[in-house]
Order: sequence, then structure tokens, then C-alpha cells
Amino acid sequence: MYSILKSAHSGWRYIVLILLVIAVINALSGWFGKKNYTEGNRKLNLFTLISAHIQFLIGLVLYFLSPLTKLPMSDAIGRYFKAEHTAMMIVAIVLITVGNAKSKRVADAVDKHRNIAIFFGLALVLIVVSILVMTKNVPGRSFFGIS
Repeated sequence: MYSILKSAHSGWRYIVLILLVIAVINALSGWFGKKNYTEGNRKLNLFTLISAHIQFLIGLVLYFLSPLTKLPMSDAIGRYFKAEHTAMMIVAIVLITVGNAKSKRVADAVDKHRNIAIFFGLALVLIVVSILVMTKNVPGRSFFGIS
């Protein structure tokens, strides 16, 4: 069960990253181009939110099953999986959730795009940084390789 969830979590990150990149580019285009906020924009943002939450739930289950979280905090790998990765991903999920919620509350299309661009963009940066920290702290892990 653990290996299946670990593979799913490693593979699902690509869906989250691709959707986040597309959503951020789309939101920046809408924000700076002063475009209308369409039903397609709303669906893209919703699918991005849902995919990120699925990734978070898989990660939450892995947190309790993984032998890596049983390592001591003095170990770089243990510290990364117990604290650093977990904290950064929780903040990223909160940013995505808040950005989506804030975009729903405003009526102006440009404001909707701006909220998505800022919050989803910050989440994207945080996720990429977290993956880069993993590749530095965990031997044998790479940014593009499924671990």
C-alpha cells in the first residue's frame, strides 16, 4: 500500500505542477490583458484546487505510513519529511485555497485574475522550492524523476 501511494504522490505532482503553471499563466494573461473571467478560467482554477487537495490528502496518508517520518529530526532526511516538506505544502495548499476563495468573492474580472495569479503563483514557487530542497537533502531524488 505504501509503495502505491508513494508512486501516486510522486506522479500526481506533475498534474498539480502543470495545472498550476497553466492557471498562473492564464491568470497573468487575464490580469495584465484585462480579459474577462470565463467559465473556462473558473474550471481551470477549480481543477487546480482539486488536484492540489488530492495531492495533499495522499501526502497526509503517506506522512503517517512513511518510514522517513520516523527518522530523527537531527537527520536531514527526517527533518525534511517531518517538518520542511510538510510545512511548505500546507502553506501552498492554504495559498491555493485562499486564492480560489478570494477570486470567487470579487466581481471584477481583473481582480479575479489578479487573486489567482498572486496566490497560485506563490504556491507554485513554494512547491518548486520544496521539490528543489528535497533534491538537495535526499540522495537519489531528482526534480523530474519519480521516486
